[in-house]
This record gives sequence, structure tokens and C-alpha cells, in this order.
Amino acid sequence: MTSIKKSTVLITGGASGIGKLMGSKCLQRDASRVLVWDINPAGLQQTYQEFTEAGYEVHTWQVNVGDAAQVQQAAEDVLNCFGAPETLINNAGIVVGKPFVEHSMTEIERTLQVNVLDAMLVTQAFLPAMVARGQGHIVNIVSAASLLPNPRMSVYAGSKWAVLGWSESLRLELEQIGPNLKVTTVMPSYIDTGMFAGVKAPLLTPILQPDTITEAILNAIKRNKILLRKPFIVNLLPLLHGILPTRVFDTVTGRWFGVYTSMNDFTGRPAVGQKPAYATKP
Repeated sequence: MTSIKKSTVLITGGASGIGKLMGSKCLQRDASRVLVWDINPAGLQQTYQEFTEAGYEVHTWQVNVGDAAQVQQAAEDVLNCFGAPETLINNAGIVVGKPFVEHSMTEIERTLQVNVLDAMLVTQAFLPAMVARGQGHIVNIVSAASLLPNPRMSVYAGSKWAVLGWSESLRLELEQIGPNLKVTTVMPSYIDTGMFAGVKAPLLTPILQPDTITEAILNAIKRNKILLRKPFIVNLLPLLHGILPTRVFDTVTGRWFGVYTSMNDFTGRPAVGQKPAYATKP
């Protein structure tokens, strides 16, 4: 079991949405401190004020997690002050909801930088210290989009497929090193935080509430759960994708369940300095 109590937890994208909520819940579970990385200075300031006024210890860094130099500098600050966090939650990410033909190269590069390189760079910065200590828990917030294709999510889904493959491979590597080096991969469907504003919930796949999914994530961390898929029907995707012919799978998920039209009216939540279709991670 991984204990949050009296531990240091670092959360990327931790100044809003489920990142901020997970930070709050970790502190309520008696974490010694929460370290919040985010690109949004206003969100960081508000998070710091709210958590410290509640009597908790929180430290914030303004970091573009897709920038290797910024990640390395912030990681050095953390290591010098606190050592490696006991729990690292790679939560930061972005989504561009449009057909691939309409994507700009800037959008493609930034999505891959933040969604893929973010988790890898941040983990790489702390992993040697975790390995030397013989203990650490890495939590990668991926997406149900890592398990199936979806129109208007091509780059986002591609980035999440990449992170899923990396996260599971990393888990196997760390299991070969030591029993207390853990990786949990989280694959939620749409979450009601504004990131996917405008989406239509597929059949039998309700929009997840932030409190529900964050509780599930923290319970998965505590139990050292390898994979967390929410809601339950997401657990069926690998099986259906594996046994059904592609056209049948497209009919079931696309036409019957409505997954392939779920992004048709996507608007999203504006990121800092971006248009509404370019939303920050929940």
C-alpha cells in the first residue's frame, strides 16, 4: 500500500480541475505537503492562498512541463528542498478538439510536448532519486482515449496511446528494480471540469464528476492499483477491440454507443492565451 500520510506529493497541472482537487484531498489525508506545478500563475496564486489559509503546507512552481529546461530547474529546486516526492502525479495536459486536417503544426507539437514529454521529462527528473531511495509511486493520468480512436481527437488520442504504452513499460521496468517502485495508470472518460465542455456523453458512459474520479484515483494509489479505468464500461474496451472485427467495433462504439460523434459540439475550456477549442487538462 502507498500511504499519502506524512508524504510529499507533487502534482503537475495542479492549480485547477482534478489536479487541484487531488492536491486538496491529499492534504486532507495528512500529506506533509503538496507541491504544485502549473503554467498558470493566477491559478497557482489562488491555490497557494486557499491551501495555506486552510492550514496546509503547499509550494508552487510556475512550470511549462513541455519545456525540458524548466522541468529540470524546477526538479532541482524540489530535490534540493524536499528530496524526491513519494508520490508523483503526472496530471498536466491539453486537448485540441478538431479534425486532423485542421490542425496547425504548433497545435500538434504542443499537444505532444505537454501530453507525452511532460510525463516523461518530469518522471525522468525524479526517478533516479526514487530508485536510489527504493520507493516511489508514479501516477499517470492518461485517458480512455488511449484505448480507442475518436474523430476530432486524433492528436490527443495519439498522445494518450503513447503515454499508455510508456507508462505500462515503465511499470514493468520498475517492478524489476524493486517492490516499492509503483506505477498507476489512470484512464478516465470525459470529466465534468470544463476541459471537454460541449461533448455528448456516449451511451452507458456518464460524464464523470471530479469528486468521484479523484476519490477513485487516490484509492487506486493507496491500493497500488496498476490500471484504473472509469467508468466501469471503459474496462470492456480492450476486450471488444481485441475480439471484434474493426468494422463491427466501429459500429458498436461509433453508431450504437455514440462515441464517434461525442466530440461534434466540443468547445472546451480556454487555456491561458488560447482559443476555446484549446483546453487545459482537468
